[in-house]
Amino acid sequence: MRCLTPVGGEVYTNVEPETAACVITTVLVAFSVHSGEESHMNELNEKLECLRRIIQEMDGLVIGYSGGVDSTLLAAVATSVIGERAVCVLASSETYPSSEIEEAVKTARKIGLNLVQIDTAELENEEFAKNTPDRCFFCKTELFTKLIEIARERGIRWIADGANLDDLEDYRPGSRAAAELDVRSPLREAGLTKKDIRDLSRELDLPTWDKPAFACLSSRIPYGTRIDPEVLIRLGEAERFLKEELGFRLVRVRHHGTIARIEVAEADIPRLASAEVREAVADKLKCLGYLYVTMDLCGYRTGSMNAVLSNAGESKRGR
Repeated sequence: MRCLTPVGGEVYTNVEPETAACVITTVLVAFSVHSGEESHMNELNEKLECLRRIIQEMDGLVIGYSGGVDSTLLAAVATSVIGERAVCVLASSETYPSSEIEEAVKTARKIGLNLVQIDTAELENEEFAKNTPDRCFFCKTELFTKLIEIARERGIRWIADGANLDDLEDYRPGSRAAAELDVRSPLREAGLTKKDIRDLSRELDLPTWDKPAFACLSSRIPYGTRIDPEVLIRLGEAERFLKEELGFRLVRVRHHGTIARIEVAEADIPRLASAEVREAVADKLKCLGYLYVTMDLCGYRTGSMNAVLSNAGESKRGR
């Protein structure tokens, strides 16, 4: 073999057959990866155009905006398509830490959203406060009802949430509220998965593209344990400490009465277990009122509080 030119243009001469085979294999793998990435981007662009068409046909929508990766993508695309007719509503309540609200406002300003801020009072609803597995249904009903009022005031027909295709696999009672109140899910309608949404957000240079998932603080409390505002404050402060002062990016503090069960990303377990960090965390959480501070050896995973539901056949996943 006299000459071989792989991807990149470098020319090899007098190459032995075994070496040639290795080079060819490398070229084919590189080409396959490149082709796969190009195919994925083409598919993403098609889904993005589908999303744009869906929003254009609506001609106006009120979006339940939280500052998370899903609702931020929806809000950004809707704003680019219909401008001020995309009304992005950010709800504040005791179930969300103030830091999350502040970050959502900052993101909205950065990308130019038409932002409206409201307060919700789901804790005043006894059905929500007693914390049954259908808790999210009552929370979403409270939110969507307020969004409908805002839409009517502005002459807008449609309400939208940030649900995506992957959410169909989760245990999400809030989806029932959306269905009952005729709330649209444009991301899901466009066939977008969670990975698609993160990839598109990165391509569109949205600051939320790699933001960790976040669920309301009520999801840290076991079903059947009443949601107490004081417990929510305690959980919010515990997670703030772990994130802002100790640098854990993905963390949940689960409430089990006098016990705090901490979940962090699997890669962060050794650091959490280190003597210095362990002592700091234990001291902080005991100051917040916990008698026992534990680390979950399985690490962070979505829906760990929903494990009790799997035995009843309801789901193995959730928030």
